[in-house]
Amino acid sequence: MTQQLKPALIMLLFFTFLTGIAYPLLVTFGAQMLFPSQANGSLFVNKEHIAGSELIGQPFSRPDYFWGRPSATSPSPYNAGASSGSNVGPSNPSLVETVKVRIAALQANDPENKAPVPVELITASASGLDPHISPAAAEYQVDRIAKVRKINPEKLRELVQSHTEGRQWGLLGEPRVNVLRLNLTLDAVH
Repeated sequence: MTQQLKPALIMLLFFTFLTGIAYPLLVTFGAQMLFPSQANGSLFVNKEHIAGSELIGQPFSRPDYFWGRPSATSPSPYNAGASSGSNVGPSNPSLVETVKVRIAALQANDPENKAPVPVELITASASGLDPHISPAAAEYQVDRIAKVRKINPEKLRELVQSHTEGRQWGLLGEPRVNVLRLNLTLDAVH
């Protein structure tokens, strides 16, 4: 029995060291050397403090900011530890009511805006953490923000255009605007 126990313990210790210590250290060191920003969460630093991550949406609700896609996470919005969708189907009365409430909130903050509400401003993404909106969703909010901040709407449209990211590698995904990055620039400029 000791003949089998000794090699088994040696292999246990060897693989514990290899997979539990050496490999994680190697991967962590490699990530820090090759991709330091991504390895540390793709954080935005604004005036020497962390403003958030470019990968996780932030809750903006003041009328002088662009609003991102609603979050379905609980117990609080944009909770990265609870990433998930609502799992509510399109015919569910709960979703219909939630969408109506979100439309009413958008219209209450900008009653003069009669344009159709872009879908990503009233429905949550699958992860509940989406940091981007479409250029159309940003355009929908321009007049409200321009009025509150007393900014020329055309200047605001130029800011949105300069923050619009294209398709990845020219063909994957859709054009998008990172809400946190846009709002930080909006604060810096105005």
